[in-house]
Amino acid sequence: MTGDIPQPRPGIGTHPVTGAPYAVTTGPDGALWFTLVGSGRIGRLRPGDPPRYHRLDPDCGPTIITPGPDGALWFTEYRAHRIGRIDTAGTVTEFAPPTPDSGPFGIAAGPDGALWFTGTATDRIGRITTDGRITEFPLPRSGAFPSTITAGPDGALWFTMNQADAIGRITTAGAVTVHPLGVATGPVGITSGPGDALWFVAIGSGHLGRIGTDGVVTEFPVPDGAERPHAVTTGPDGSLWFTGWAGNSVVSRSPTGVFEVHDLSGSGTEPHGITVGPDGAVWTALESGALVRIDPARAGDPG
Repeated sequence: MTGDIPQPRPGIGTHPVTGAPYAVTTGPDGALWFTLVGSGRIGRLRPGDPPRYHRLDPDCGPTIITPGPDGALWFTEYRAHRIGRIDTAGTVTEFAPPTPDSGPFGIAAGPDGALWFTGTATDRIGRITTDGRITEFPLPRSGAFPSTITAGPDGALWFTMNQADAIGRITTAGAVTVHPLGVATGPVGITSGPGDALWFVAIGSGHLGRIGTDGVVTEFPVPDGAERPHAVTTGPDGSLWFTGWAGNSVVSRSPTGVFEVHDLSGSGTEPHGITVGPDGAVWTALESGALVRIDPARAGDPG
């Protein structure tokens, strides 16, 4: 998608890109890096400059992307069943997990200097070192569809189990604990957040959830306009930010528990990935063909 896109409100700016961006993260070079799942590319955007694109196998399905401990970006190739690495110069290396057809989706840097990823089709959590050595750990449930993963405040990795309606925890030694949620919860996004806890969004039940390292869960219904929450991140001030996929919105929850819905109807549709950018603003990827920047200090201004 190219061309001008209308600007929705003060404090919200739109940066068109070519393709359908899915996930976005801040790279070690101070730029935004994003996946183009439908066209097999990795994009890079430094605000003020044209986007750059790095071609992969067009059918590989790059999905989640995250900074690695080695100064590169690491990403999952959901359709090609590989883990990818791209350095800031654009050089790509790919690694195949030992279990075939694993459907890797989420990926995050762990506290042990490795990357950890989810195998949606094989119910496994994988660990990959920066030189490409992969170890896999089976989960105690089948059909769980482990989705996104993040490093927790307790030195373990925490992940959502979308089809098992549960949150999982895995130590760096591979020990797994499962924390059940309600029926048809469908958790997707997860992040380490305020209160030394993990925060997740449940696309099925429409909740923002908090799980302490002791496994105690608290859920907060999302407001109108925030339906089908999908991805979540933590802001610099301890606020939570998440995408409302069906509501075409980004939603913030202040440290005091106040929700605010930021309507994106003037900037495109289908928000998915979300991150805090190098400028301290919140950025989200719209599958309709744009990255959107939300200035937390101005997003609530009247239009």
